[in-house]
Amino acid sequence: MMDTVTKGALADAVDPIAYGTEFEQRVADGTAPLPPGGGYSADYTKLNLARSRRIQKTLKVLPAVKATMEQAPPQTWLVITEMWCGDSAQNLPVMEAMAALAPAIEVRIVRRDTHLDLIDLYLTNGTRSIPKLVAFDASGALLFSWGPRPASASELVLGNKTKPEAERLDKDALAEALHRWYATNGGVETQLELAKLVAEAK
Repeated sequence: MMDTVTKGALADAVDPIAYGTEFEQRVADGTAPLPPGGGYSADYTKLNLARSRRIQKTLKVLPAVKATMEQAPPQTWLVITEMWCGDSAQNLPVMEAMAALAPAIEVRIVRRDTHLDLIDLYLTNGTRSIPKLVAFDASGALLFSWGPRPASASELVLGNKTKPEAERLDKDALAEALHRWYATNGGVETQLELAKLVAEAK
């Protein structure tokens, strides 16, 4: 059964339309949240919004993925995210487009930095990495979790960490390489990974 922390977060969560509306408003008025510890600017969050909107307009859902989603059993997708997160800008629109094809899937979105007790239940290698999608069936049982990025993108990031320091990309160069990968992949790997999890969760 669903734990009380997750239940509380779901009660605070919003749907994708409300989240998108708040994202646009907060970018427009300069109040979009920045990550704890800094390192990102308001311009980066503005760029994330532009990336998300572009993907929403151009994403092509694969026919096999569409078929899987149309047959998905009832479930709730709780997405833990933040507006400043570059991986979320690339992956959240894919999640939303896939769920929109599934009559039985409801998407709810909650911000990580106001629900640290929640993300601490769903860490990735001990870190609070986002976006994190946590799926529950109609009874509240955990079906699967996914995130923060598809396997090939994770390999790019982890591979950089294992390089000798002199060869390692700095934060900005790594972000550029990662977003290049996303642009080239066009959301395909995220679609396939999530569709596989949905199919296996029946």
